[in-house]
Amino acid sequence: MERKILVLSLLAMALAAPPNHAQTPPAGTAPSAASAVDQGSIQALKDMGAYLQTLKRFRVSNDLTAERVLADGQKLQHMARADMDVARPNKLRVMMLSPRSERELIYDGKTVTLYTPAQKYYSSVEFSDTIGGLIGRLQEKYGMELPLTDLFIWGTPAAPLDKIESAMNAGQDFVGKDLCDHYAFRQGNIDWQIWITTGGKPLPRKVVITNRADEARPQSVSLLEWNLTPSFTDSVFSFMPPKGSSKIEILPVKTK
Repeated sequence: MERKILVLSLLAMALAAPPNHAQTPPAGTAPSAASAVDQGSIQALKDMGAYLQTLKRFRVSNDLTAERVLADGQKLQHMARADMDVARPNKLRVMMLSPRSERELIYDGKTVTLYTPAQKYYSSVEFSDTIGGLIGRLQEKYGMELPLTDLFIWGTPAAPLDKIESAMNAGQDFVGKDLCDHYAFRQGNIDWQIWITTGGKPLPRKVVITNRADEARPQSVSLLEWNLTPSFTDSVFSFMPPKGSSKIEILPVKTK
């Protein structure tokens, strides 16, 4: 039997030793709840969220590594990838790939379609709203979690920051060739870290999430690659059923 672990949309990797200028309390002292929340780190999240909300057309890819914990405590790593084309306010294409499944979601602002290439099955539902509205609808009615949904929530009232119990600036690291500010947060049973590019375009490049509710402390790591000047056209948001494909009904989740 495998222990159930928390599956999250954005996640990360083991920590190196913190740089000397990371914020740590003096020896023998315990920070108060108020002092444990560094307001500069909170402001960095606000600045990142505000910038993300200005992006109208972009492509982002996520390489995800997630841990699965066996009953004896042994950890196994599994990998997946998601590629997302976005044209705000209401066009989205997501390609999700793992060794166990391949799926595509296409939304043109009027119809959302889920396609599984291996089985050549597709389901289409009429829907008209923003990408944020689509994400909420898929979760609520169909129990479907899309990857990278936080990108559409950060910087909005749907992502309040007042529940963060601890926030710190952990210094700087390179993610790929990008110099990033590294922040660490604690919220409920979750510890999470984020690396945000320095300069005028504060983009999340790496996110680590640790589930403290599980004594094995499973982690997930996401590495994000951005293209803010993509070459795709709006045709990528139109779905034409491939030859030999079959339309099936997507069933809503049962409510009590």
